[in-house]
Amino acid sequence: MNYVQYEQNEFVGIITINREKALNALNSEVLSELEAVVDGVSLENTRCLIITGAGQKAFVAGADIAEMSQKTKAEAQAFSAKGNAVFRKIEKLAIPVIAAVNGFALGGGCELSLSCDIRVASENAVFAQPEAGLGITAGFGGTQRLARTIGIGKAKEMLYTCGKVKADEAFKLGLVNAVYPADQLMEECLKLAGKIARNAPIAVRASKKAVNDGMQVDIDSAIAIEAEQFGKCFESEDQKNAMAAFCEKRKPDPFINK
Repeated sequence: MNYVQYEQNEFVGIITINREKALNALNSEVLSELEAVVDGVSLENTRCLIITGAGQKAFVAGADIAEMSQKTKAEAQAFSAKGNAVFRKIEKLAIPVIAAVNGFALGGGCELSLSCDIRVASENAVFAQPEAGLGITAGFGGTQRLARTIGIGKAKEMLYTCGKVKADEAFKLGLVNAVYPADQLMEECLKLAGKIARNAPIAVRASKKAVNDGMQVDIDSAIAIEAEQFGKCFESEDQKNAMAAFCEKRKPDPFINK
């Protein structure tokens, strides 16, 4: 891999987009490497994933404009489809994904963060969808996930004006879950990932699937999805052990993901 690195920290995987000289911009090679790394994450040994960017300036400063500038209509649609396919894999990944947004999250960078379950930002983080200023629309899901995350009105404002949203405003909008000083960001993300990893993996994954699938359908269908995931948990050893421990007023054994 030239631009995407992977590190395993106990039950937590860390993906770093390492194209620092280009502010970690996404070109076709980066997207292909990111997809390969995501595909290679061991769901047996990994209970939470963190995605971040190299350096202190940028999470991902967008898609690579130099690469995009000469594309034809068909080539641009294919590039959009490629980015969307990779981000959809991240969104649908069985385990929770945390975006550690350590600087600029512009265009494709904002869209990458939106494909993650939880966004945690450093104080110098800046979010924007600046595509309209370049004569294009957001192409990696920004017109869809941004509205679902912060509401249609504010999403349209960001898309139409290309306005930048700093970390403190992003927190107020619900775009990020928390904001920390830059030197504490990864430490705090690892703490959050650790809290997730300590819970029953099957239950956490079922919760993610219930939320993600349920958000796409009407409430009656969503409740049925929840009931299905709830029931499946009762087939696990972790459920039986944890509930027995509760009834016996003792500390449960560590979860074994079975």
